[in-house]
Amino acid sequence: MDDTSPTQNGAQKGAVLVLRATDSDTTECMNPPTITVEDRTLARADVTALQGDDPVRLLGCNLDETRLADLDLTGWVFERCSLARTDFGKAELELSRFLNCRGAFALFRGANLEDAAFRSSDFNNASFRGATLSSTSFEDCKLTGCDMADARSMDVRFTNTLLVSAKLPGFNFRKETLVGVDLSSADLAKCDFREAVFENCSIREANIDDARFQDADLRGADLGGLSILAQAGRFKGAIVSAAQAELILSQTGLKVRAR
Repeated sequence: MDDTSPTQNGAQKGAVLVLRATDSDTTECMNPPTITVEDRTLARADVTALQGDDPVRLLGCNLDETRLADLDLTGWVFERCSLARTDFGKAELELSRFLNCRGAFALFRGANLEDAAFRSSDFNNASFRGATLSSTSFEDCKLTGCDMADARSMDVRFTNTLLVSAKLPGFNFRKETLVGVDLSSADLAKCDFREAVFENCSIREANIDDARFQDADLRGADLGGLSILAQAGRFKGAIVSAAQAELILSQTGLKVRAR
């Protein structure tokens, strides 16, 4: 039989395997994928050949160092994919899902990630510089060293996520509830944390120059190594615990003792 003859599932032998999607949380998508490509190493040409009216689910695929910049991948699902150094620059990724992926040094520069979701994924040292992060969510993710400078952020949700040494200058966290977020040693200069709530978080030794914490609830944050008194006006109305107050006062040389 000719190696290019169609198989029963509609794909061709020797081509990427296309199957009907049967599981994963793609059912939560407004327009869930109808086809799945599984366990394949894909080049840009393979991905562009899959583009159509409906989104696609890539399951267990390898796209390391693949250039996917400028492509319309709206609603696509990347599940258990390897995305190391994959270039998504200026791609349309609205409503996309990244589930259990590994994407160290991936590039999302200028990409549209509105309403996108990242779950249980490792994108250490990835660049989101200049990306649109509107109603974007990150849950149980590792984003150590990632660069989100100049990102257009609004209603971004981080839950149980590592952002150690990440670059987030000017990021908008206003009125957000941060749960289990580690921002240790991160660049948080000029960030807006007004009325934000911290639960089991850390901003230890972060750069908070010109950041705003007015009316924030900091009781659930590790504030070690921060020079809060030097920027006291930016913490007006913030709530701290007794132990945190003692830590802050210790910066003046005062000792707090119970009677």
